[in-house]
Amino acid sequence: YPYVITISSEKGGVGKTTLATNLAIYLKAINEELPVTIFSFDNHFTVDKMFEIKGQRSRGSVVDLLLETPVRELLHTGQYGVNYITSSADLADLKGSIKGPLVLARLIALSQLDGVVIIDTRPDLDILTQNALFAADRVIIPVKDMASLENCRNIFEIFDKRGIDKKSLTLLPCLVDSRIKYDGPFKNQQDLLKAYAINRGYRCLEGFISKSPKVETLNTNPDGKIYPILTHAIGTDVHGQYSQLARQVLEEMNAVREPRAHLFHQWLTAEEGRKKDAYFARLEGVRTDCLFCGRTLQKNSDCKAAFYFESSDHTARGFIDEECFITFLTAAIYNIEKKITTDDPAWLLFQDSARESAYVFRGMDNGNGQEVEVHRFNFTGAHMGQKVYPFKESNGGVLSREKNLLYQLLTATLAGYGGKLREAFLLVHPVNPADPESILREDNYRGIERLKKQVAERLKAVDK
Repeated sequence: YPYVITISSEKGGVGKTTLATNLAIYLKAINEELPVTIFSFDNHFTVDKMFEIKGQRSRGSVVDLLLETPVRELLHTGQYGVNYITSSADLADLKGSIKGPLVLARLIALSQLDGVVIIDTRPDLDILTQNALFAADRVIIPVKDMASLENCRNIFEIFDKRGIDKKSLTLLPCLVDSRIKYDGPFKNQQDLLKAYAINRGYRCLEGFISKSPKVETLNTNPDGKIYPILTHAIGTDVHGQYSQLARQVLEEMNAVREPRAHLFHQWLTAEEGRKKDAYFARLEGVRTDCLFCGRTLQKNSDCKAAFYFESSDHTARGFIDEECFITFLTAAIYNIEKKITTDDPAWLLFQDSARESAYVFRGMDNGNGQEVEVHRFNFTGAHMGQKVYPFKESNGGVLSREKNLLYQLLTATLAGYGGKLREAFLLVHPVNPADPESILREDNYRGIERLKKQVAERLKAVDK
């Protein structure tokens, strides 16, 4: 499992990318056997310019990483022995699809990488930066002035809101002008910044990184290349400062018994076990026969599960054959006397409507007996309509033997004592007929639970 270092600051121009790229090179130089990997969520392609070897075949980018392409398939062996993943200008289009701030932590935990991973971030706290922050064993926040120091507060607040330990967060004065001297207890810029940081409760790394005209020329030159400090500024103070920083990072890394990626992998394993147990527990109480026709629901038969039903009190769960449910809708809900067969064009209309809706049924007492409220919702919980039906055992008169399908559905799922229905509601939701049980897996079932909660709130509002 890798030791992950994220370089982050909301303030631009603090030397963030220079710090990330050169730290990678110094770590590799001090320990040639140490695997070092770097990638960036910024779109300036500095990482690529620093480490690219001409003629290498493209293996994908950080976009592919976030789309869950295995990390090892994306790694390029770059200059100075540092591995890198190609940057991308298309990250902005991907932000909306990133589901939460722990996606990257999971990908790294499952990546089978080792050594050190360094992540360069954009100068903002968007979802990609948050992912990089929460995946890190060590977050280095470069500060060069009071404005960048004040911006640190936002990073610390994000950790507070998530309830995540802030001990991974450390500040490092960067681009410090050593010519500036002060009278009083703080003689120079780096000591003043550290004093202010410590006063705010922030932890600082030892040392600092100086501002150097020589280093600045490494990024801007007639060759259009980006050169590392280690090879082109070895006589500067900055060289010694990076050597000290790299040794400090290696010392911290070696002191960590279980990197965050390992701990997260352990949590993922435990969570996966919990999900499996919960999934099988849900499967255990599910009816395997259609409650309308009584036939066993099988994947390789004419009777296939296409709808899942569950009562709000979890006492009734099962699947319904598609033909049976659409026949029920047309006859009992839409009051169409003619039986619609599967080869009728109208069948497709009802099928499409049913597969885009969730139906809710509950019994109500109107003072003269029971009736049934039927509601239709979309999958986001928006209410699409409702209607009230009489709750009777058969269609037609007292002597009629034609079963009322609505009565059959509710007595099989919501029956209580004394011939009355329980104070609960029944939700019927479409499923994938090729894999109906997938609705009971954690991620999908969470949607069912969320919809049930929205339905309950809607029904409560209706009752008022």
